[in-house]
Amino acid sequence: MLDHEQVVIRVGRRSGLPVIVAVHSTALGPAAGGLRLWHYPDWRDALTDALRLAAGMTRKMAVAGLPSGGGKTVVALPEGTRLGLDRRHAVLRDVADVIASLDGAYATGPDVGTGPADMAVIGETTPHVFCRPAELGGSGDSSPHTALGALAAVRAVGRHLYGTPALGGRRLAVIGLGRVGEHLARLLAAEGAELTVTDTDPGRRATADALGAAWRGPEEILAEEVDIVVPAALGSLLTEESVPRLRCRAVAGPANDQLATAAIAELMQRQNIVWVPDFVVGAGGVVHAVSAELHRAGPEEARARVLAVERTVGDLLAAAERDGVTPAAAAEETARRRLDAAGHGIRPKPVHAPQPEVTVR
Repeated sequence: MLDHEQVVIRVGRRSGLPVIVAVHSTALGPAAGGLRLWHYPDWRDALTDALRLAAGMTRKMAVAGLPSGGGKTVVALPEGTRLGLDRRHAVLRDVADVIASLDGAYATGPDVGTGPADMAVIGETTPHVFCRPAELGGSGDSSPHTALGALAAVRAVGRHLYGTPALGGRRLAVIGLGRVGEHLARLLAAEGAELTVTDTDPGRRATADALGAAWRGPEEILAEEVDIVVPAALGSLLTEESVPRLRCRAVAGPANDQLATAAIAELMQRQNIVWVPDFVVGAGGVVHAVSAELHRAGPEEARARVLAVERTVGDLLAAAERDGVTPAAAAEETARRRLDAAGHGIRPKPVHAPQPEVTVR
């Protein structure tokens, strides 16, 4: 039984590809979430992804205290499909048509497989889009803001563990030097942190050298003796096998879906390792974009909202310690409380509850 307000599944009239938009909640405000353009064995796998990610966006917005709800767009590319420019534009226009049909209930931005240039194409059809290029009036690449929010989160973890947010001399392991990871590594180096880094692309080693960071292979870095591990690459890094290898006091990074299963949060707590939920640490990008483009906040206010991630993480860690629960459970409780107050709790629907609107075209 779905806990979503609307789910639209439409075969694009131009591209012939399934376009899925899941609107989980508009209780706090119009929903927002990224457009994922990715390969799936079957379109139903893409639907599962969209439903999960939309619910995650609701939690992210609620914990961040934003007047927005959660949603997600996923376009299912068959395995092996490569989009040329013309067909890519056809896909984006199909996506724009679906979003326009929702009459402002949902706005989309970049996610895996998409970027600001794609948002510009969607913006030709509907205004319900964010992270368009700066020269077109949008907020542009969200990566620097995601990194800034993650820095704020790491500072909060430092304060919780050591009584100070100062990172000078702290040993940090950054996993992944992609768009967000490189920005974050540079910010951490500027704070005086002692960095050990890795990436699956050996060409990224030049970045490590430029930062004065030690380089380790991806299979080695989890066993490094550091203060904080900072995942900034792909998800499912933390498993029953990998967590016992950790030699750190905390894990806090912007990579999505870090836990292989929800139970891993409890495993980390039993090993006295603080894990801050990724949807909190990595919220800076969407916080900035939604604030600047959808809520019309000025640059200083938008930046202040990103930096408020430090206070949010600090509050969650304090609540978790007070209540004897994991930070993940504290974050869920924060989201649940705010959504309950707005009339949309995070809970299974009762048996006789009205079903969400599911449109298949």
